[in-house]
Amino acid sequence: MEKSKVKITNKTHIKPNKEIGRKECQLVTFDLPYLAFYYNQKLMFYKGSDFEGMVAKLKDGLGVVLVDFYQLAGKLGKDEEGVFRVEYDNEMKGVEVVEALAEEIGTEDLLVEEGTATFKDLIPYNGISNLEGAHRPLLGVQLTKLKDGIAIGCALNHAILDGSSTWHFMSSWAEICSGSDSISVPPFLERTNARNTRVKLDLTLPPDPHASSNGESKDPLPSSNGDAKPGPQLREKVFKFSESAIDKIKSRVNQSSGSKPFSTFQSLSAHIWRHVTIARDLKPEDYTVYTVFADCRKRVDPRMPESYFGNLIQAIFTVTGAGLLLANSPEFGAATIRKAIESHDAKAIEERNKEWESAPKIFQFKDAGVNCVAVGSSPRFKVYEVDFGWGKPEGVRSGGNNRFDGMVYLYQGEQKKKSGGRSIDVEITLENFAMERLEKDDEFLLVGV
Repeated sequence: MEKSKVKITNKTHIKPNKEIGRKECQLVTFDLPYLAFYYNQKLMFYKGSDFEGMVAKLKDGLGVVLVDFYQLAGKLGKDEEGVFRVEYDNEMKGVEVVEALAEEIGTEDLLVEEGTATFKDLIPYNGISNLEGAHRPLLGVQLTKLKDGIAIGCALNHAILDGSSTWHFMSSWAEICSGSDSISVPPFLERTNARNTRVKLDLTLPPDPHASSNGESKDPLPSSNGDAKPGPQLREKVFKFSESAIDKIKSRVNQSSGSKPFSTFQSLSAHIWRHVTIARDLKPEDYTVYTVFADCRKRVDPRMPESYFGNLIQAIFTVTGAGLLLANSPEFGAATIRKAIESHDAKAIEERNKEWESAPKIFQFKDAGVNCVAVGSSPRFKVYEVDFGWGKPEGVRSGGNNRFDGMVYLYQGEQKKKSGGRSIDVEITLENFAMERLEKDDEFLLVGV
């Protein structure tokens, strides 16, 4: 998609439509590691002909929903002791909303299976680090008029919320736009109930680059390896697994699993891990890491409500030799993943937090491990139920930020919006040569299923 196809026509800011006053909210141990990530990006696109009416409804609804989700209208700051926090007051600009035209592009064009380069210009804040939330809105929205509908591109500061909170906000915004006077599930904003340790980080908030007007900027963080070598050539692709394909994968993994069957997530994860390892052509003695960003709301003690607003995820790692993974049946990978996930209980979370707090390390988004497969998002998120009053989305995608070799995003499959089925869309980013091999792997694709 060439730049010339997307033309910015307007830029405004939306604030909560009620006076809230000064609010401050300390970021906690679950939030802080993501300061060095980039803004999370989501793109949803819908059919419709009344673009101006849609934009007006979205802006009005945003003003209402931000009363509850006011943190998204604030900015990053530090208190007098150097502890990071979200700050809000009525003088702040609020959420940035950009309007744009791309009338040569239709919703069908955005359903392509190739990756996010196709729609990079439909989502704001490409390559913007979360630290820049000190002078930039914590939520940026771009509303683009398409040939036959609207694209809603959102960039959300990952230091203040995870995937569960993102989709809680999106569904609440849609609820208001669909005619509700209030949202059915208000966000739980007391982060310190999950963790109340004050951690001071030696990170300097970047200055406000007023000279930059195009929304693009350099990452203010130093390189994690210190060497400015060009990275590998990466490519993204969406692989669509139908209900029957998912059932086939589960059946294969569960052939000899005993009394406790592997879940859809465990089965599909093992399938992806195994075939990405084959595609990478690793040596038997090479290590490969599987990483899942797991929701800890039900794992912490005391449990936190589903409506907890913030980051309440931790990366869970497991590692094995490539030869061992491939020499065994698919059950081996699934069992390895299940063991890592099940062992990450309240005690393990507490130990991880204490270890991190004693020697805080700010990770770069790509530090997920050697020969890694890292899974984010979840097919549990009801993304196709985000209806702003003009029907369900035609498609939902992640943007280009926070992608690296081996990053995987899982979403409900597009078919789900029509049939209520269990299909899953798998977004994968890999080095070029590995992606070419994966695309030709009939066993991975379950050709004929």
